[in-house]
Amino acid sequence: MASYQIANLLDKMTSNDKDFRFMATNDLMTELQKDSIKLDDESEKKVVRMVLRLLEDKNGEVQNLAVKCLGPLVIKVKENQVETIVDSLCANMVSNKEQLRDISSIGLKTVISELPQTSNSLAPNVCQRITGKLSNAIEKEDVSVQLEALDILSDLLSRFGDLLVPFHDTILKALVPQLGSQRQAVRKRTIVALSHLLTSCSNSAYNKVIEHLLEGLKKPQNTSTIRTYIQCLASICRQAGHRLCNHIDRVMVLLNEYSQREDDELREFCLQACEAFIQRCPEAIVPHIPSIVALCLDYVTYDPNYNYEADDGDAGVSMDTEEEEDVDSEEYSDDDDMSWKVRRSAAKCLESVISTRHELLEEFYRTLSPALIARFKEREENVKSDIFHAYIALLKATRPSEDATHDPDSMEQVPGPISMLQDQVPEIVRAIQPLMREKSVKTRQDCFLLLRELLNALPGALAKHVDQLMPGINYSLSDKNSTSNMKIDALSFVCCMLQGHNPQVFHPHIQLLVPLVENAVFDPFYKIATEALLVLQQLVKVIRPLNVETSFDFTPFVPQLYNCTLQKLRSPEVDQEVKERAIACMGQIIANMGDVLRTELTTCLPLFMERLRNEVTRLSSVKALTMIAASPLRVNLSPILADVIPTLGSFLRKNQRALKLNSLTLLDTLVINYSQFFNPELLKTAIQEVPPLLSESDLHVAQLSLVFLTSAAQQQPQAGVYEAILPEVMTLVRSPLLQGTALNCTLRFFQALVQANLPRLSYNYLLELLMAPVINQQAPGQVLHKQAYHSLAKCVAAITLQVPAQAEPVAAQLLHDIQERKSDTYLVFCLLTIGEIGRHFNLSSIEMLPQCILNCFAAQSEDVKAAASHALGAVAVGNLNCYLPFILTEIEAQPKRQYLLLHSLKEVISSLSLTKGGLEQLIPSVPSIWTQLFKHCECSEEGSRNVVAECLGKLVLVLPDELLPRLQQALKSDSPLMRTAVVSSIKFTISDQPQPIDPLLRQCIGQFLYALQDPEPAVRRVALVAFNSAVHNKPSLVRDLLPELLPQLYSETKIKKELIREVEMGPFKHTVDDGLDIRKAAFECMYTLLEQGLDRVDIMQFLEHVQAGLKDHYDIKMLTYLMTARLAQLCPTAVLQRLDQFVDPLRATCTLKVKANSVKQEYEKQDELKRSALRAVAALASIPKADKNQHLSEFLTLIRGTPDLQTLFESVQKDTSVNSNTDSGISMDQS
Repeated sequence: MASYQIANLLDKMTSNDKDFRFMATNDLMTELQKDSIKLDDESEKKVVRMVLRLLEDKNGEVQNLAVKCLGPLVIKVKENQVETIVDSLCANMVSNKEQLRDISSIGLKTVISELPQTSNSLAPNVCQRITGKLSNAIEKEDVSVQLEALDILSDLLSRFGDLLVPFHDTILKALVPQLGSQRQAVRKRTIVALSHLLTSCSNSAYNKVIEHLLEGLKKPQNTSTIRTYIQCLASICRQAGHRLCNHIDRVMVLLNEYSQREDDELREFCLQACEAFIQRCPEAIVPHIPSIVALCLDYVTYDPNYNYEADDGDAGVSMDTEEEEDVDSEEYSDDDDMSWKVRRSAAKCLESVISTRHELLEEFYRTLSPALIARFKEREENVKSDIFHAYIALLKATRPSEDATHDPDSMEQVPGPISMLQDQVPEIVRAIQPLMREKSVKTRQDCFLLLRELLNALPGALAKHVDQLMPGINYSLSDKNSTSNMKIDALSFVCCMLQGHNPQVFHPHIQLLVPLVENAVFDPFYKIATEALLVLQQLVKVIRPLNVETSFDFTPFVPQLYNCTLQKLRSPEVDQEVKERAIACMGQIIANMGDVLRTELTTCLPLFMERLRNEVTRLSSVKALTMIAASPLRVNLSPILADVIPTLGSFLRKNQRALKLNSLTLLDTLVINYSQFFNPELLKTAIQEVPPLLSESDLHVAQLSLVFLTSAAQQQPQAGVYEAILPEVMTLVRSPLLQGTALNCTLRFFQALVQANLPRLSYNYLLELLMAPVINQQAPGQVLHKQAYHSLAKCVAAITLQVPAQAEPVAAQLLHDIQERKSDTYLVFCLLTIGEIGRHFNLSSIEMLPQCILNCFAAQSEDVKAAASHALGAVAVGNLNCYLPFILTEIEAQPKRQYLLLHSLKEVISSLSLTKGGLEQLIPSVPSIWTQLFKHCECSEEGSRNVVAECLGKLVLVLPDELLPRLQQALKSDSPLMRTAVVSSIKFTISDQPQPIDPLLRQCIGQFLYALQDPEPAVRRVALVAFNSAVHNKPSLVRDLLPELLPQLYSETKIKKELIREVEMGPFKHTVDDGLDIRKAAFECMYTLLEQGLDRVDIMQFLEHVQAGLKDHYDIKMLTYLMTARLAQLCPTAVLQRLDQFVDPLRATCTLKVKANSVKQEYEKQDELKRSALRAVAALASIPKADKNQHLSEFLTLIRGTPDLQTLFESVQKDTSVNSNTDSGISMDQS
């Protein structure tokens, strides 16, 4: 903006007309907010002078605008002008004119909020100028000046606390006396300012304030001072609780004493302080939890002015007696009764205890649960809500974690609370039943919230209580005064209840539920209609369940449900979400009741077709049609099939992934259930769109495409466009990513092709097709990945399974090719294919087979050796009696080939132990295998020992009762190699799935893990690996052993000088640390404990060892940086207490310079180390209040001032923010 325009505006600002002044100030404000504005020094001075003058304008509106101008102005002008603004505002703050004081304090707050935190000298200078003046203002006698000064100081300390460190003593001298002020408002604002100050002050200043408060509480004081001091302690704890931990014991003694005084307000503050301590000092408060819980239980029932017993007799009708209440209200007023605040604080404190101390869950169900249920009758609505929320916290803590639903063995899961909750359900329902019909909407909402959480924690819990709950549900859904949220909560609970119980439970209540839900479907508010349609869909499943036989007559309700949904489906103006729900609901109605609605199908199926053609509703329609097509009622879809299949084919070309996936599922379902209703030509229109989907870039889509093609080949083989499909499938087979389910789908597809017996797709043609990639490898770009040989071999075996007569001839031909010794790659393919065929067929008739495979053990190529080993094991699976003795004999006879033969044996054990039939074959041979394996436990070669250990572990799973004791016995061996093999083998008995061996392992795993005390380092290392495996896969095995195992684990994290030796390499001496592998295993185990069982670990002790690892070897540092980042997320409060000890080693790493003559790898290593360290720093910096730590803020300043570190830090922060969205930011491979 040109200077003459500014001059023009400034001129208008001096006008006598207030409108001119207002408009000119407004224009200036607009200009200042533009990035393009540049002011020269003279203009700056004039603008600043004018804005400050306008702050004293007679017109209030002009004053307000002038204050708003200060924000953008501070950023635009130079530092000396900002200082002028601040000085002027500070001077006006102590002015005699009240209006000027007010406007100046608002101005100062605006300036503070706009000051850039990144500037080098501006913020410190401004803070310096303001602080002294504010400290003086606080000591003034004028209360309004004091209040404003305290407010501004709080803002200043919360934003720039670390910049004010030099002035902390001055500020403290001004603040502390104000805690004794006569005015409550002054005391409150002093508390806020003090708590902000103590987050960033030095330890000595912090302790001085705390000592002042504690000494003050010990001396007899007036009540208001005691209240203030307790409030101050609570506020300090909320802001900087991690530093209060050392004083908690002394504080709690005083709180227990003061909470017994006859002063409701004091009791409230004591309970609020306890709540703050529980949340901010979780470790230090542990010894005081029982006394806090006792205190809360005492005060949650504290209601001296009300007799609940008089209410108990007629709780059900008490809400209808408003007239009587009016009469009583004249005699007694609640206005003087403060006891509700005490009860509310007690309930909130209990909620904090429950939320943070999950390990006391059983104790809570014994003591807290009955007490809270008894208090559901609380008369004060807000207190009642807090009591409900405390109970909801208890239910949330009981809810099995997501992992526990898959793994009944997670570390945290305790079955006790579940059974105790089960016993208390009748009491909960009895207490809630009358409350569900109260007039208070908030109470009813809390009831539904609690009941939903109860169902989450204990599915099916309300089966016997539906009769008691129905009146309450009816009341909330039919009451005209119910709010929208009330209805949505009620419907949401009904939906949850319908999903989690047996359908028969609701059949007596269908008569009542259907009209209620139908009314809600037609509610004008779309959110209620959406929720109601969801309930209606569940109701359809309950009224006519397809998976359970019931005698309930559902037919009277069908027209009502159908017409209600049809109306919504047809309605053109409804909300998008309602449309989608209506489509899903109609899909469910047709799927579950289509046999009764035959006459209506001609009406509603074309509607689906319409919705299918609409881009907005097509995905929902595909899902609904899938439901109908999969229904056992086999609803007649012939009216729309001719249109649906080509439409679905066109969807396969769309970019929308979810649409592709669902369209493929629907096509597959239609082919399986309705192929007799359409001709192959129609299906071909969809199949010809499939080839582009058969790509490794999206294996899930490829997998579903293969499932669809397999069904098509089985039901309508003539519809296949195989000349387009097979090249794509072969490209997929060559992909290294094709494994697991996708590979199995490919095998089934090839088998379906052979079964279809199509003229141009014979067994021989497919065999040639599958062998071609191996034979044609010489062509450029045709080199196969190692995984592709396995895939091709499995495909050949899969098609051979369909033509058993070809098994032996093919195997014989491949064996002949092996003997001809073509290329190594072809050899690998032949061996793997013989193995896969031999897995399913007995090849013992080919006499030279075992010897021929054995000869391949002598090949030069490691790949050929591995393939031969795999093949021998796989062939033995097909005929155990013939080949197993051969393998065992050769292990004994050929020491040089032992490693490969042991791998063959491992293949036999692994394959046969997967199925029941395989186990029956394997069990008779177990003694001979076991004996042979035990002979090689002390083998000199480590690789062979590891395979022996794996085989032993897998055999123990086959016969645990018999073999586990033998392993225990072998643990007493004098040979370190034997002990190493035995402890290693235990790792292979632990799986993340439930196993028959688990109860036995639980009893004896301690004996194996106590090998952590073994004098031999190698044994200790494998014991750590086994411990890690147990914690990762089945934490319950070691949960109770942690107190004994953790000290041994921690001792292995220390550097042991006796394991460090010097090796001379020519003229140089090189240090070798034999303990490094053990330390790595120990830290990996600690990392796993982080993820699985931190609640059983003393976190402070744990942090000590992590911090020691930050100064260890490169590999250990990398691990502990990961752990630091994870700990910052999992237990920020504890990390905050030890922040200095984390920052120093991280700083040392980041500032370390690599020697000038170092090799390139050394630079790369150091860079990676810095990057990892900075990730840990970013995680530490993200902890709330961490930025107030002096060590960390200095380190961050150093990072920002070092260009190399700054660039690295920014990229790390960017990565972290991206990863936090995908929730995979800080994870470690646990395989």
